[in-house]
Amino acid sequence: MKVVLHRTHGGPEVLEVVDVPVPEPGPDEVLVRVEACGLNHLDVLQRRGPGLIPGFALPHVAGMDVAGTIAAVGPTGNGRTAGGTVLAEGARVVVNPAVPCDRCENCVIGADGRCATAGVIGATLAGGYAEYVLVPAANVHHVPDEVDLMDAAVVPTIWMTAWHALIEIGKVRLGETVLIHAAGSGVSTALIQLAKASGARVITTVSTDEKVEYAHGLGADVVVNSTTGDVVAAAREFTSGRGVDLVLDHVGPATWNTGVYSLASRGRLVFFGNTTGNRAEFDLVYAYHFGLQLLGSDPYDRREFAAMLDAYWASTFRTPIDSEFALKDTAAAQERMESRRATGKIVLRP
Repeated sequence: MKVVLHRTHGGPEVLEVVDVPVPEPGPDEVLVRVEACGLNHLDVLQRRGPGLIPGFALPHVAGMDVAGTIAAVGPTGNGRTAGGTVLAEGARVVVNPAVPCDRCENCVIGADGRCATAGVIGATLAGGYAEYVLVPAANVHHVPDEVDLMDAAVVPTIWMTAWHALIEIGKVRLGETVLIHAAGSGVSTALIQLAKASGARVITTVSTDEKVEYAHGLGADVVVNSTTGDVVAAAREFTSGRGVDLVLDHVGPATWNTGVYSLASRGRLVFFGNTTGNRAEFDLVYAYHFGLQLLGSDPYDRREFAAMLDAYWASTFRTPIDSEFALKDTAAAQERMESRRATGKIVLRP
């Protein structure tokens, strides 16, 4: 089978298309024939180096968001997952990329997001930049017949990240005002829709005027071009000077202080990304004087993934797809992601 991997860190030129043997599923594993794989910023960051997720190793096959059909099934007991997904050749599935150990204390009590030795398909384990991918049987979930597999492939990482940050950690409430950075990104596409569905008002930012209409189309109430406009002033104006209740930040240092100064007294800033770097500086006195809450969004639990999928399939949520690339054109796909021109998800089709 063909896979795209990189043996060293660097630019898109380090990505190689190579032939490797098709893996065989062992006990409680399934082999998934990849129909589509969504790109994520982590793919680019780990290609540039250093690897960010504990357990990362070279050579590396990226691709956390996988949808396809089951090609082979290892010995799996009754032929179904705990969630009821039928494990049979040809079954249409989407993959939860988080792989906990299922043995430690946290896993046993259902807090598998805090498993210290968890792996991640496409981040520490071989991912979906391939024609086939080997995954635990517990990690595949049924895709409804009416859902295109390419549409299913763009759901896992961005929607689970958004769900956990907004609902589990941020605890968004009806009537609150939320500031979401970088509306053109995949995770913010999900955040805007989830926040509106939760009854919140949404302010979001874009980097170009061309993305303003896109953000409004997702449901945002106020859209600010952060390159030319004053985001803090817009947030204060929209809230009659009070500030926003909740900020969602996956960008990092470039937007950190904008978020801090946009918050109302006792507001909450949920952070879960480092696209622009690993360190941010801010005024400690200002933060504690106004009782600001800084909340890191940690890994999600397996139960949340199933709940998120059920909600997504039953909703009118949408995940716009920016562009589609063949596996051999993975370098071009990552270049588009790095260009910041994309609005929505970029997808590989082996």
